[in-house]
Amino acid sequence: MTDLTEQSLEEFLDSVGEDTPAPGGGTSSAITVALAAALVEMSARLASDEDAADAARSMRADALRLADEELTSYAPVLEAETRADRTTALDGASEPPAQIAETAADVAELGVKVAGSSSPAVRGDALTGVTLAEAAAAAAARLVETNITSGPVFDRARAAAERASKARDSGTV
Repeated sequence: MTDLTEQSLEEFLDSVGEDTPAPGGGTSSAITVALAAALVEMSARLASDEDAADAARSMRADALRLADEELTSYAPVLEAETRADRTTALDGASEPPAQIAETAADVAELGVKVAGSSSPAVRGDALTGVTLAEAAAAAAARLVETNITSGPVFDRARAAAERASKARDSGTV
C-alpha cells in the first residue's frame, strides 16, 4: 500500500472500493477528520486567527497519521488464531479509531469557535468542518463499539462522539 499522502484522491477512493479490508471505515473516518480540520484551518486563516489555524493544521496532521496507522491496525484481528488472541487484537485495533474520534471532537469544538469569529462568507466552511468532524467522530466511535463493548477505550470513543455531537449542535449559522 502506498503512503496515503502520496495518493491522489481518485487513487485513495479506488483503494477504499477494492475488495480488501483496508483502507476501510477507520482510515476513511480519519481522512474525513483531516478534511474537516483543513476547512477549519482555512476559515481561521481568513479570520486572521493564526493560533486556531495552527491548531487545526496540527489536528489535520494527527488525523493523517492516524489514517496511516489505521491501515494496518485490524490485521492482527484477521490473523488471530484463538479466541483470546482475537480479543486482544480487537482491543488493540480499537485504539486508533478511538483516537480518530477524539481528534474529530477536537476539530469540531475548534470549528465552532472559529465559526463564531468568522465572517459570514466563510462561516459555512467552518461549520461544514464541524459537521464533517462530528460525522467522523460518530463513525470512528461506531468502529470501536463494533470491536469492543466496554472499557476505557470504549468510553473514550463514546465520550468523543458525544463531544463532537454537542459541538455540532452548538454551531450556529
